[in-house]
Amino acid sequence: MLKRLEIAGFKSFARKTVLDFSSATTAVVGPNGSGKSNIAEAFRFALGEQSMKSMRGKRSEDLIFSGSHSSARANRAAVTIVFDNMPRVRPGHHASNATDATRTFPKLDFDEVSIERAVFRDGTSEYLVNGAKVRLRDVQELLASANIGESGHHIISQGEADRILLAHPRERRAMLEDALGLKAFEFKKLDAERKLEKTDANMREVESLRREIAPHIRFLKKQVERLERAASLVQELALACQTYFGIEELYLSTEKERATKERAQATERLTAAAAQLTAFDERNTNDVEGMKHAERIRVAERELDRVMQERSVLSRELGRVEGALEGAKKRTVAVAHDPYIKIPRDELEILCTEVENQSQVIEGTNPEAIKAALTSLRALVRVFFERFGTPNDDYLADEESLVHSLESEREGMLAKDTQLAESTDTNRKALMRAREASMAYDETGREERHRVLELAEVKAREESAVVRLDGRLRELSMMSEELERERAEALALAGSAALSYAPLTQLPQEERRVQEDRKRGVERLKIRVEEAGGGGEDVKKEYEDAVARETFLARELEDLAKSSAGLRELISDLDTELTTTFTEGLARVNASFGEFFALMFGGGGAKLVLEELPVGGRGRSEEEDEELGGEADDLPVAKAGKAGIEISVNLPKKRVQALMQLSGGERALTSIALIFAMSQVNPPPFLILDETDAALDEANSRRYGDMIEELAKKSQLIVISHNRETMSRAGILYGVTMGSDGISKLLSIKFDEAVAVAK
Repeated sequence: MLKRLEIAGFKSFARKTVLDFSSATTAVVGPNGSGKSNIAEAFRFALGEQSMKSMRGKRSEDLIFSGSHSSARANRAAVTIVFDNMPRVRPGHHASNATDATRTFPKLDFDEVSIERAVFRDGTSEYLVNGAKVRLRDVQELLASANIGESGHHIISQGEADRILLAHPRERRAMLEDALGLKAFEFKKLDAERKLEKTDANMREVESLRREIAPHIRFLKKQVERLERAASLVQELALACQTYFGIEELYLSTEKERATKERAQATERLTAAAAQLTAFDERNTNDVEGMKHAERIRVAERELDRVMQERSVLSRELGRVEGALEGAKKRTVAVAHDPYIKIPRDELEILCTEVENQSQVIEGTNPEAIKAALTSLRALVRVFFERFGTPNDDYLADEESLVHSLESEREGMLAKDTQLAESTDTNRKALMRAREASMAYDETGREERHRVLELAEVKAREESAVVRLDGRLRELSMMSEELERERAEALALAGSAALSYAPLTQLPQEERRVQEDRKRGVERLKIRVEEAGGGGEDVKKEYEDAVARETFLARELEDLAKSSAGLRELISDLDTELTTTFTEGLARVNASFGEFFALMFGGGGAKLVLEELPVGGRGRSEEEDEELGGEADDLPVAKAGKAGIEISVNLPKKRVQALMQLSGGERALTSIALIFAMSQVNPPPFLILDETDAALDEANSRRYGDMIEELAKKSQLIVISHNRETMSRAGILYGVTMGSDGISKLLSIKFDEAVAVAK
């Protein structure tokens, strides 16, 4: 139910003006030019009218009070319509229980609803529902839910009484659809179509993404399959490493412990023998001859110590060179096993061209030419593989050169070690001869000669043992370092599984060469794992992510397909609902139209007829687009393919072939009859009639008044009129006046209160 209208700065209403609509019928009267029709246009404005022509203006600024000699112009025009949204039984309906009562705006759980529109001088406008900003589309959907459509069938302004008769058949159909409350279905259908269009676009995008990702997934799948084949090699390498490392660690620790213990024992025996020999030498230093013998012994010992120290230093250097040599050899083997050979493209093209040329010769029939061509091909292929059959890059050449240099250095050191060994032997023998000579001189020590000789042999033997054991310990240290490098390589290739083994407590009963064979087997497995591309966790993760992405896209595409099917079904259901409701509504409107027409004209008949649909059809015209302005995008697009509505009339005692043959009064009566019929079928909350009775005579005015009273039982009426009969049917009368300041003012009277006062 309409409660009030608030106008501020709109056209001639410069100051805030409030019209109360507490009566079923409200009449607005006033002289021409007073601004009373601005009230109807204020309704149009607040309800979202986009056509400036319908509001008698060219631009939005024309709707704002332009000022006068006594009042400044306004910067803003605002109109607010306030509705009573209390639950109630609609006019013409009977409630069987309390739950049958409904609100005017079912979507809003407020007892009062205000719809406000404001326009500013910069051309911008805003819409508010209960003070909250909304879009035009939101306002239209809200109004459609209350059967207040955008075609204006509920607002008939001055000079437009026969607009529905002169309208294009498709525009006339739009008015009828508004009157039947179908616009809410149209909005739902439009939303569904937009969602369907967006869903279809999303489906195309998802399908495009799946097509793009498919080749990458196939590539990654092949990579993963290759990695899976390599996984067995990795597992085999891990098992081999566990066995090899377990045995090697125990072997090295056992050997180090044994060599360390033997060296300590040899050192102890060497120290004891040296001490006894020194004591013997000191006893023979009292005479000159004895001192000479002792000096010769000391010189021999110093020379022997020098040679042995030099040999010890050489032994350490030799260990370093051998370690470097072993690493260089491994690097050359790794490079030599590279399966890829870099061959210049020019060389391949030369080989291809020559093979083709010789092939053409072979295709001939001359045996000598064929033999010469085959010989040439054989030589060409042999030269090609000699040049590119083995690796020859700079890195390999450098490594081979380093190996050669280290081998030469080692050979030199080994030769020098041999010389030092011979020199050690010579010096040891010289020391023994010096001691024998000293003992021979000491006749009193003949009994100790044998003991001294034994001690000298023990010292020589233990010295050799210490040197040998030092070399063994260095060798074991180098083997330990190499083992750590091998463990690091195994960890990189086979992961932590290669090092996950329990330490052994006892070495297996086997020869050392068996362990060396294990080592070679581990090295071969390492090369195979490297060639197979071991590891590849990043590739697996990328493949899993890509498959998960493809699965997600497939699921999303399936969901979109279901959504698309649901939207198509919804559109189909809405089309069916629209068609059914329209067909039934058209029949009911025709029944009421015929009754009102016969009442107006004292007989005859009239009905609405669907026109024959032309081939092709059209949508909204360019002129209509211009009138809608910048907010046209918020409005539903007129659908081609809908049949328009023609009006067929049959006046009593008069043959009329077309609507244009009706007189002005007859067109007005016909329009009124049709408007009232449309309002009877699905009554809107209110109707505004702006001087629609201007062309009626006294008799028809009474009929018009009777129809107004009947119509007021179902919809609130706001009647702008000069007709006394019409004014007499109103409960509230507003008088509009305008002074010299150009501002419209209101005077009002409630007839119920006036009657009470008069009594």
